Amino acid sequence: MATLEDPIEIGGVTIPNRLYRAPLLECAGNGPDAVDTLIDDLEPAAESGVGLICQGATIVSGDGGCAAPGMTRVHDPDFVERLSRLTDRIHDHGSRIVVQLEHGGLRSMETWHAEYRKDRPDLEQLAVSEPPWQLRALDRLGFLSYDPHVLSTDEVYELAADFGRSAAYAADAGYDGIHLAGANMGIVQQFLSPFYNRRNDEFGGSPEARLEFLAVVHDEIRERAGDIPLLTKVPAETPAPPSPVVRRTLSLEDGVEIARRLEKIGYDAVVPVQTSVVWDMSIVRGEYPERAWENEGLHDAYDAVFGGTARRKLVAAANRIQSLQYDFDPAWNEAFCRRVREQVSIPVLAEGGIRERGQMDRLLGGDDSDEPACDMVGMARPFYAEPRLGARLLEGAPDETRVLCESCNNCTVPQVTGAPGMCRTPAVLRKRGDLEREGVYERR
Repeated sequence: MATLEDPIEIGGVTIPNRLYRAPLLECAGNGPDAVDTLIDDLEPAAESGVGLICQGATIVSGDGGCAAPGMTRVHDPDFVERLSRLTDRIHDHGSRIVVQLEHGGLRSMETWHAEYRKDRPDLEQLAVSEPPWQLRALDRLGFLSYDPHVLSTDEVYELAADFGRSAAYAADAGYDGIHLAGANMGIVQQFLSPFYNRRNDEFGGSPEARLEFLAVVHDEIRERAGDIPLLTKVPAETPAPPSPVVRRTLSLEDGVEIARRLEKIGYDAVVPVQTSVVWDMSIVRGEYPERAWENEGLHDAYDAVFGGTARRKLVAAANRIQSLQYDFDPAWNEAFCRRVREQVSIPVLAEGGIRERGQMDRLLGGDDSDEPACDMVGMARPFYAEPRLGARLLEGAPDETRVLCESCNNCTVPQVTGAPGMCRTPAVLRKRGDLEREGVYERR
């Protein structure tokens, strides 16, 4: 059975241990300070010994497609070449780095961000199909704004080529792998999901046809970037709103079958994730972020984002309800990961609610009574609270080490305004300060 400190190979690349920093919103953008911002955000994890760093969702197109403000775009080879400074810094610490490629589709800011829509009236939303009736109803009620351009068959192939081109630029810049944002309601999930995908060409209809976009993306990346390791998230839409509101979703069985087929296509690793069909707290389960919503200094920014005070309060109320529906559940993707791992021979990466070293050891098979649920374990929000968390997890007492992150989500809500990802909970920051003074974040 593997331990957290054991190396692992993904697609021919050796990763020094089985701990990874899961994708987060870096909010670095593409400005003159973008590379320095990414270094500041990502290098501390590598410095602390984390084996694999996942640079959060980066956009493959030059316009539109951002699910949140400040996302970095990797469509421009001149900009991506500058990112070699980042990959060099990560490699200096012995870690590996992959970049997560994404396009938001109907989740993009041109759908939900009021000020962004106002400033860009001609920017088209991209859709896999006409939005389902549930989303059109929200449009009529004024909660969201849908006037999408449904991708033609030729445009689907061109979008896949955008992924391939961006992957090639990343490979040239020294990235060790490509990680596709295949869940979290982005356009890849929209192709996979029967809720979104009602196409009648080769990219829609049967489950096999809905998977064809990921097959074409694979071929584009292989043709343009060679044998660079290729990972993707795999969704199961099990937390989706209940029937009869939403009936057509991806079950756990569907997600397992997607992972099995992706291995046959040639993907090198998968990250099974339970998610919803709408943008809710299913992927950031935990407490209602009361501190973030009550921050009066952010109210004007929230009003600009959501289209006024009334809508801001409505979103906050929905957030409170979701926090009850998606209360924190330790290692909430464990069962899904375990079922996928039984069916594939490529590495399975687990994330979502993993908060203790002992829990990590168990997921990796440290408990002799269980087969491993996964081959690597990752966390996202805890790295906002402790950027150098790796040293504490890899070198601490296995049965006693727990992250400081309280899953309070005060870090996530301000990001809709473009605010940087960081812990904003004073009690957590005080504890981190105490640990810093004790030197626990220094590698021995």
